[in-house]
Amino acid sequence: MPARHFELAVTIAVYALTAAAHAEELFVAKPLTKPGQFTSGIEGPACDADGNLYVVNFGKQQTIGKIAPDGHASLFVTLPGKSTGNGIVFDRQGQMYVADYVGHNVLKIDPKTRQISVLAHSDELNQPNDLAIALDGTLYASDPAWSKSTGQLWKVTPQGEITRLATNLGTTNGIEVSPDGKWLYVNESVQRNVWSFPVNTDGTLGHKILLRKFDDFGFDGMRCDVDGRLYITRHGKGTVVVLTPDGEIVREIDVLGKSPTNICFGGADGCTAYVTEVEHTRVVSFRVDRPGQAWKLWQPDKTP
Repeated sequence: MPARHFELAVTIAVYALTAAAHAEELFVAKPLTKPGQFTSGIEGPACDADGNLYVVNFGKQQTIGKIAPDGHASLFVTLPGKSTGNGIVFDRQGQMYVADYVGHNVLKIDPKTRQISVLAHSDELNQPNDLAIALDGTLYASDPAWSKSTGQLWKVTPQGEITRLATNLGTTNGIEVSPDGKWLYVNESVQRNVWSFPVNTDGTLGHKILLRKFDDFGFDGMRCDVDGRLYITRHGKGTVVVLTPDGEIVREIDVLGKSPTNICFGGADGCTAYVTEVEHTRVVSFRVDRPGQAWKLWQPDKTP
């Protein structure tokens, strides 16, 4: 093939791929798993570096399921004793952390050996619900007391030291760290508030600032994209709402079921959102325009 013909073929191929990418349907949810594969406790989606998705309560309570990128789901681990998982996050070394709301623990799981250990425990934990992780490996846990409509926040170091950061909150649920690590976002399911806390240099939290209050429907999980926009599941409304870091609504996405619980980002480019949903006990996914914050964990050039 003459050089000019080869260059033309390459140019056409590049244009075709670019056009296909631009034509990709964004913010439109599609089912990923079959209904009924998970229990009504479906929660805690999180992706590893290879694009596998992990979701709690696969088939029965106290389990974690593993979903391959093609949607095939299988049992990953069964948690010991009475431990029951909720939120899941991974650190940049690939270790998994699970909020165990029955055992009052944060569990650590080695995905290679599937060994399960207790990273942190406190009898003063109500029922640890969701987790967030900073780029330095610091974990944050929301800790609601549903019967009292109250909640608190905890910090867990990579070494397992656990510290209570805030009390006298509403029903703390979704939790996330801003991309620059300077803000901790927390929502209150019953009170329908989304708060932002400045993270001080000593690891404590400053005074909370109301990011946005909603008049209807509850909240559950939330995650940031790399630009700091918050994706929040709206339990009862069947949507994910997207907020700017200043609390302005960007859009709202239908997730094909009225009771979404949690959300995460994954895929090769970090631009696939996965949502766990109770009404059909399944996972749905949709493509987004910017990678999720968790995608940064897998980028070697992002190491502090």
